Amino acid sequence: MMYRTRRGKAVSKRRTAVTLAALSSCALTVGLTGTASAAPRDAHGTPRSTYVALGDSYTSGPLIPTQVDANCARSDHNYPSITARERQVTSFTDVSCGGATTAEMWQAQGTNGPQLDAVKRDTDLVTLQIGGNDVGFGSIIGTCAGLSAKDLAGNPCQRYYGAAGYDQLTLKILRTAPKVARVLREVRKRAPHARVVVVGYPDLLPDDGTGCYPDVPFAAKDFPYLRDTEKRLNLMLRAVALLNRADYVDTYGPTVGHDMCKAPADRWIEPLRPAAPAAPAHPNAKGEEVMAQALLKTLGTGPGRH
Repeated sequence: MMYRTRRGKAVSKRRTAVTLAALSSCALTVGLTGTASAAPRDAHGTPRSTYVALGDSYTSGPLIPTQVDANCARSDHNYPSITARERQVTSFTDVSCGGATTAEMWQAQGTNGPQLDAVKRDTDLVTLQIGGNDVGFGSIIGTCAGLSAKDLAGNPCQRYYGAAGYDQLTLKILRTAPKVARVLREVRKRAPHARVVVVGYPDLLPDDGTGCYPDVPFAAKDFPYLRDTEKRLNLMLRAVALLNRADYVDTYGPTVGHDMCKAPADRWIEPLRPAAPAAPAHPNAKGEEVMAQALLKTLGTGPGRH
């Protein structure tokens, strides 16, 4: 009698445990199903996607046909526009603007409002390419070109930026990191379910460190110095993206061998005297297309961020 009672209790306990496990499994399944939001759809049941592009002139595509915003030198053949067409997004807003720094994420730039105002709660995808103007791309090019005549075989630009005993450009990159991180946190706040992608800068100078004076008027040993400076900038952007739960798109690697020192038929970045419609030291139409393909590859294979 006692044996049967204990056995009955044991059976009952086992059944209870199995039942609880099953209920827990169901509850977990329901919970996961409930939290995994389905893709938004429009009134006709078609999946909806909203894409917002933030960035500077490397995003906007100055002088590349067709220019659709004179204030921001924005092209409808820049990499965000190509990406939007390829992905057939239902809503696309490109607020990238030539000359933008991280400050222009919060403040107007001519007729272009604060770029972050374009990011809404229902935004699905945000791309960000920023930091070059915070570091001072334009002034660096002008300074290094001006100094080159003093020592064509040397590194007058590197010596200039290192005169204080440390490299000023490296310091500028380090100081830009928290600014980019702040932008990414704000994007997360405004669009908590969006996938956020940081886009790096393409290869501007020969990756092997060789020069091409006078087409690009830098001193011989400043070419590897400036190449390494850009690589440090991209490394910073990659690290900041990782620390802020964003993806990173490498546009440097895909553009190696097509820098502004190459022949017109082979280059995707125009030199200081462009031969194709593009701003000096900026991607031409082919360069924007290649950046778009790098972005599309990341969007197609990488994990979504929600």
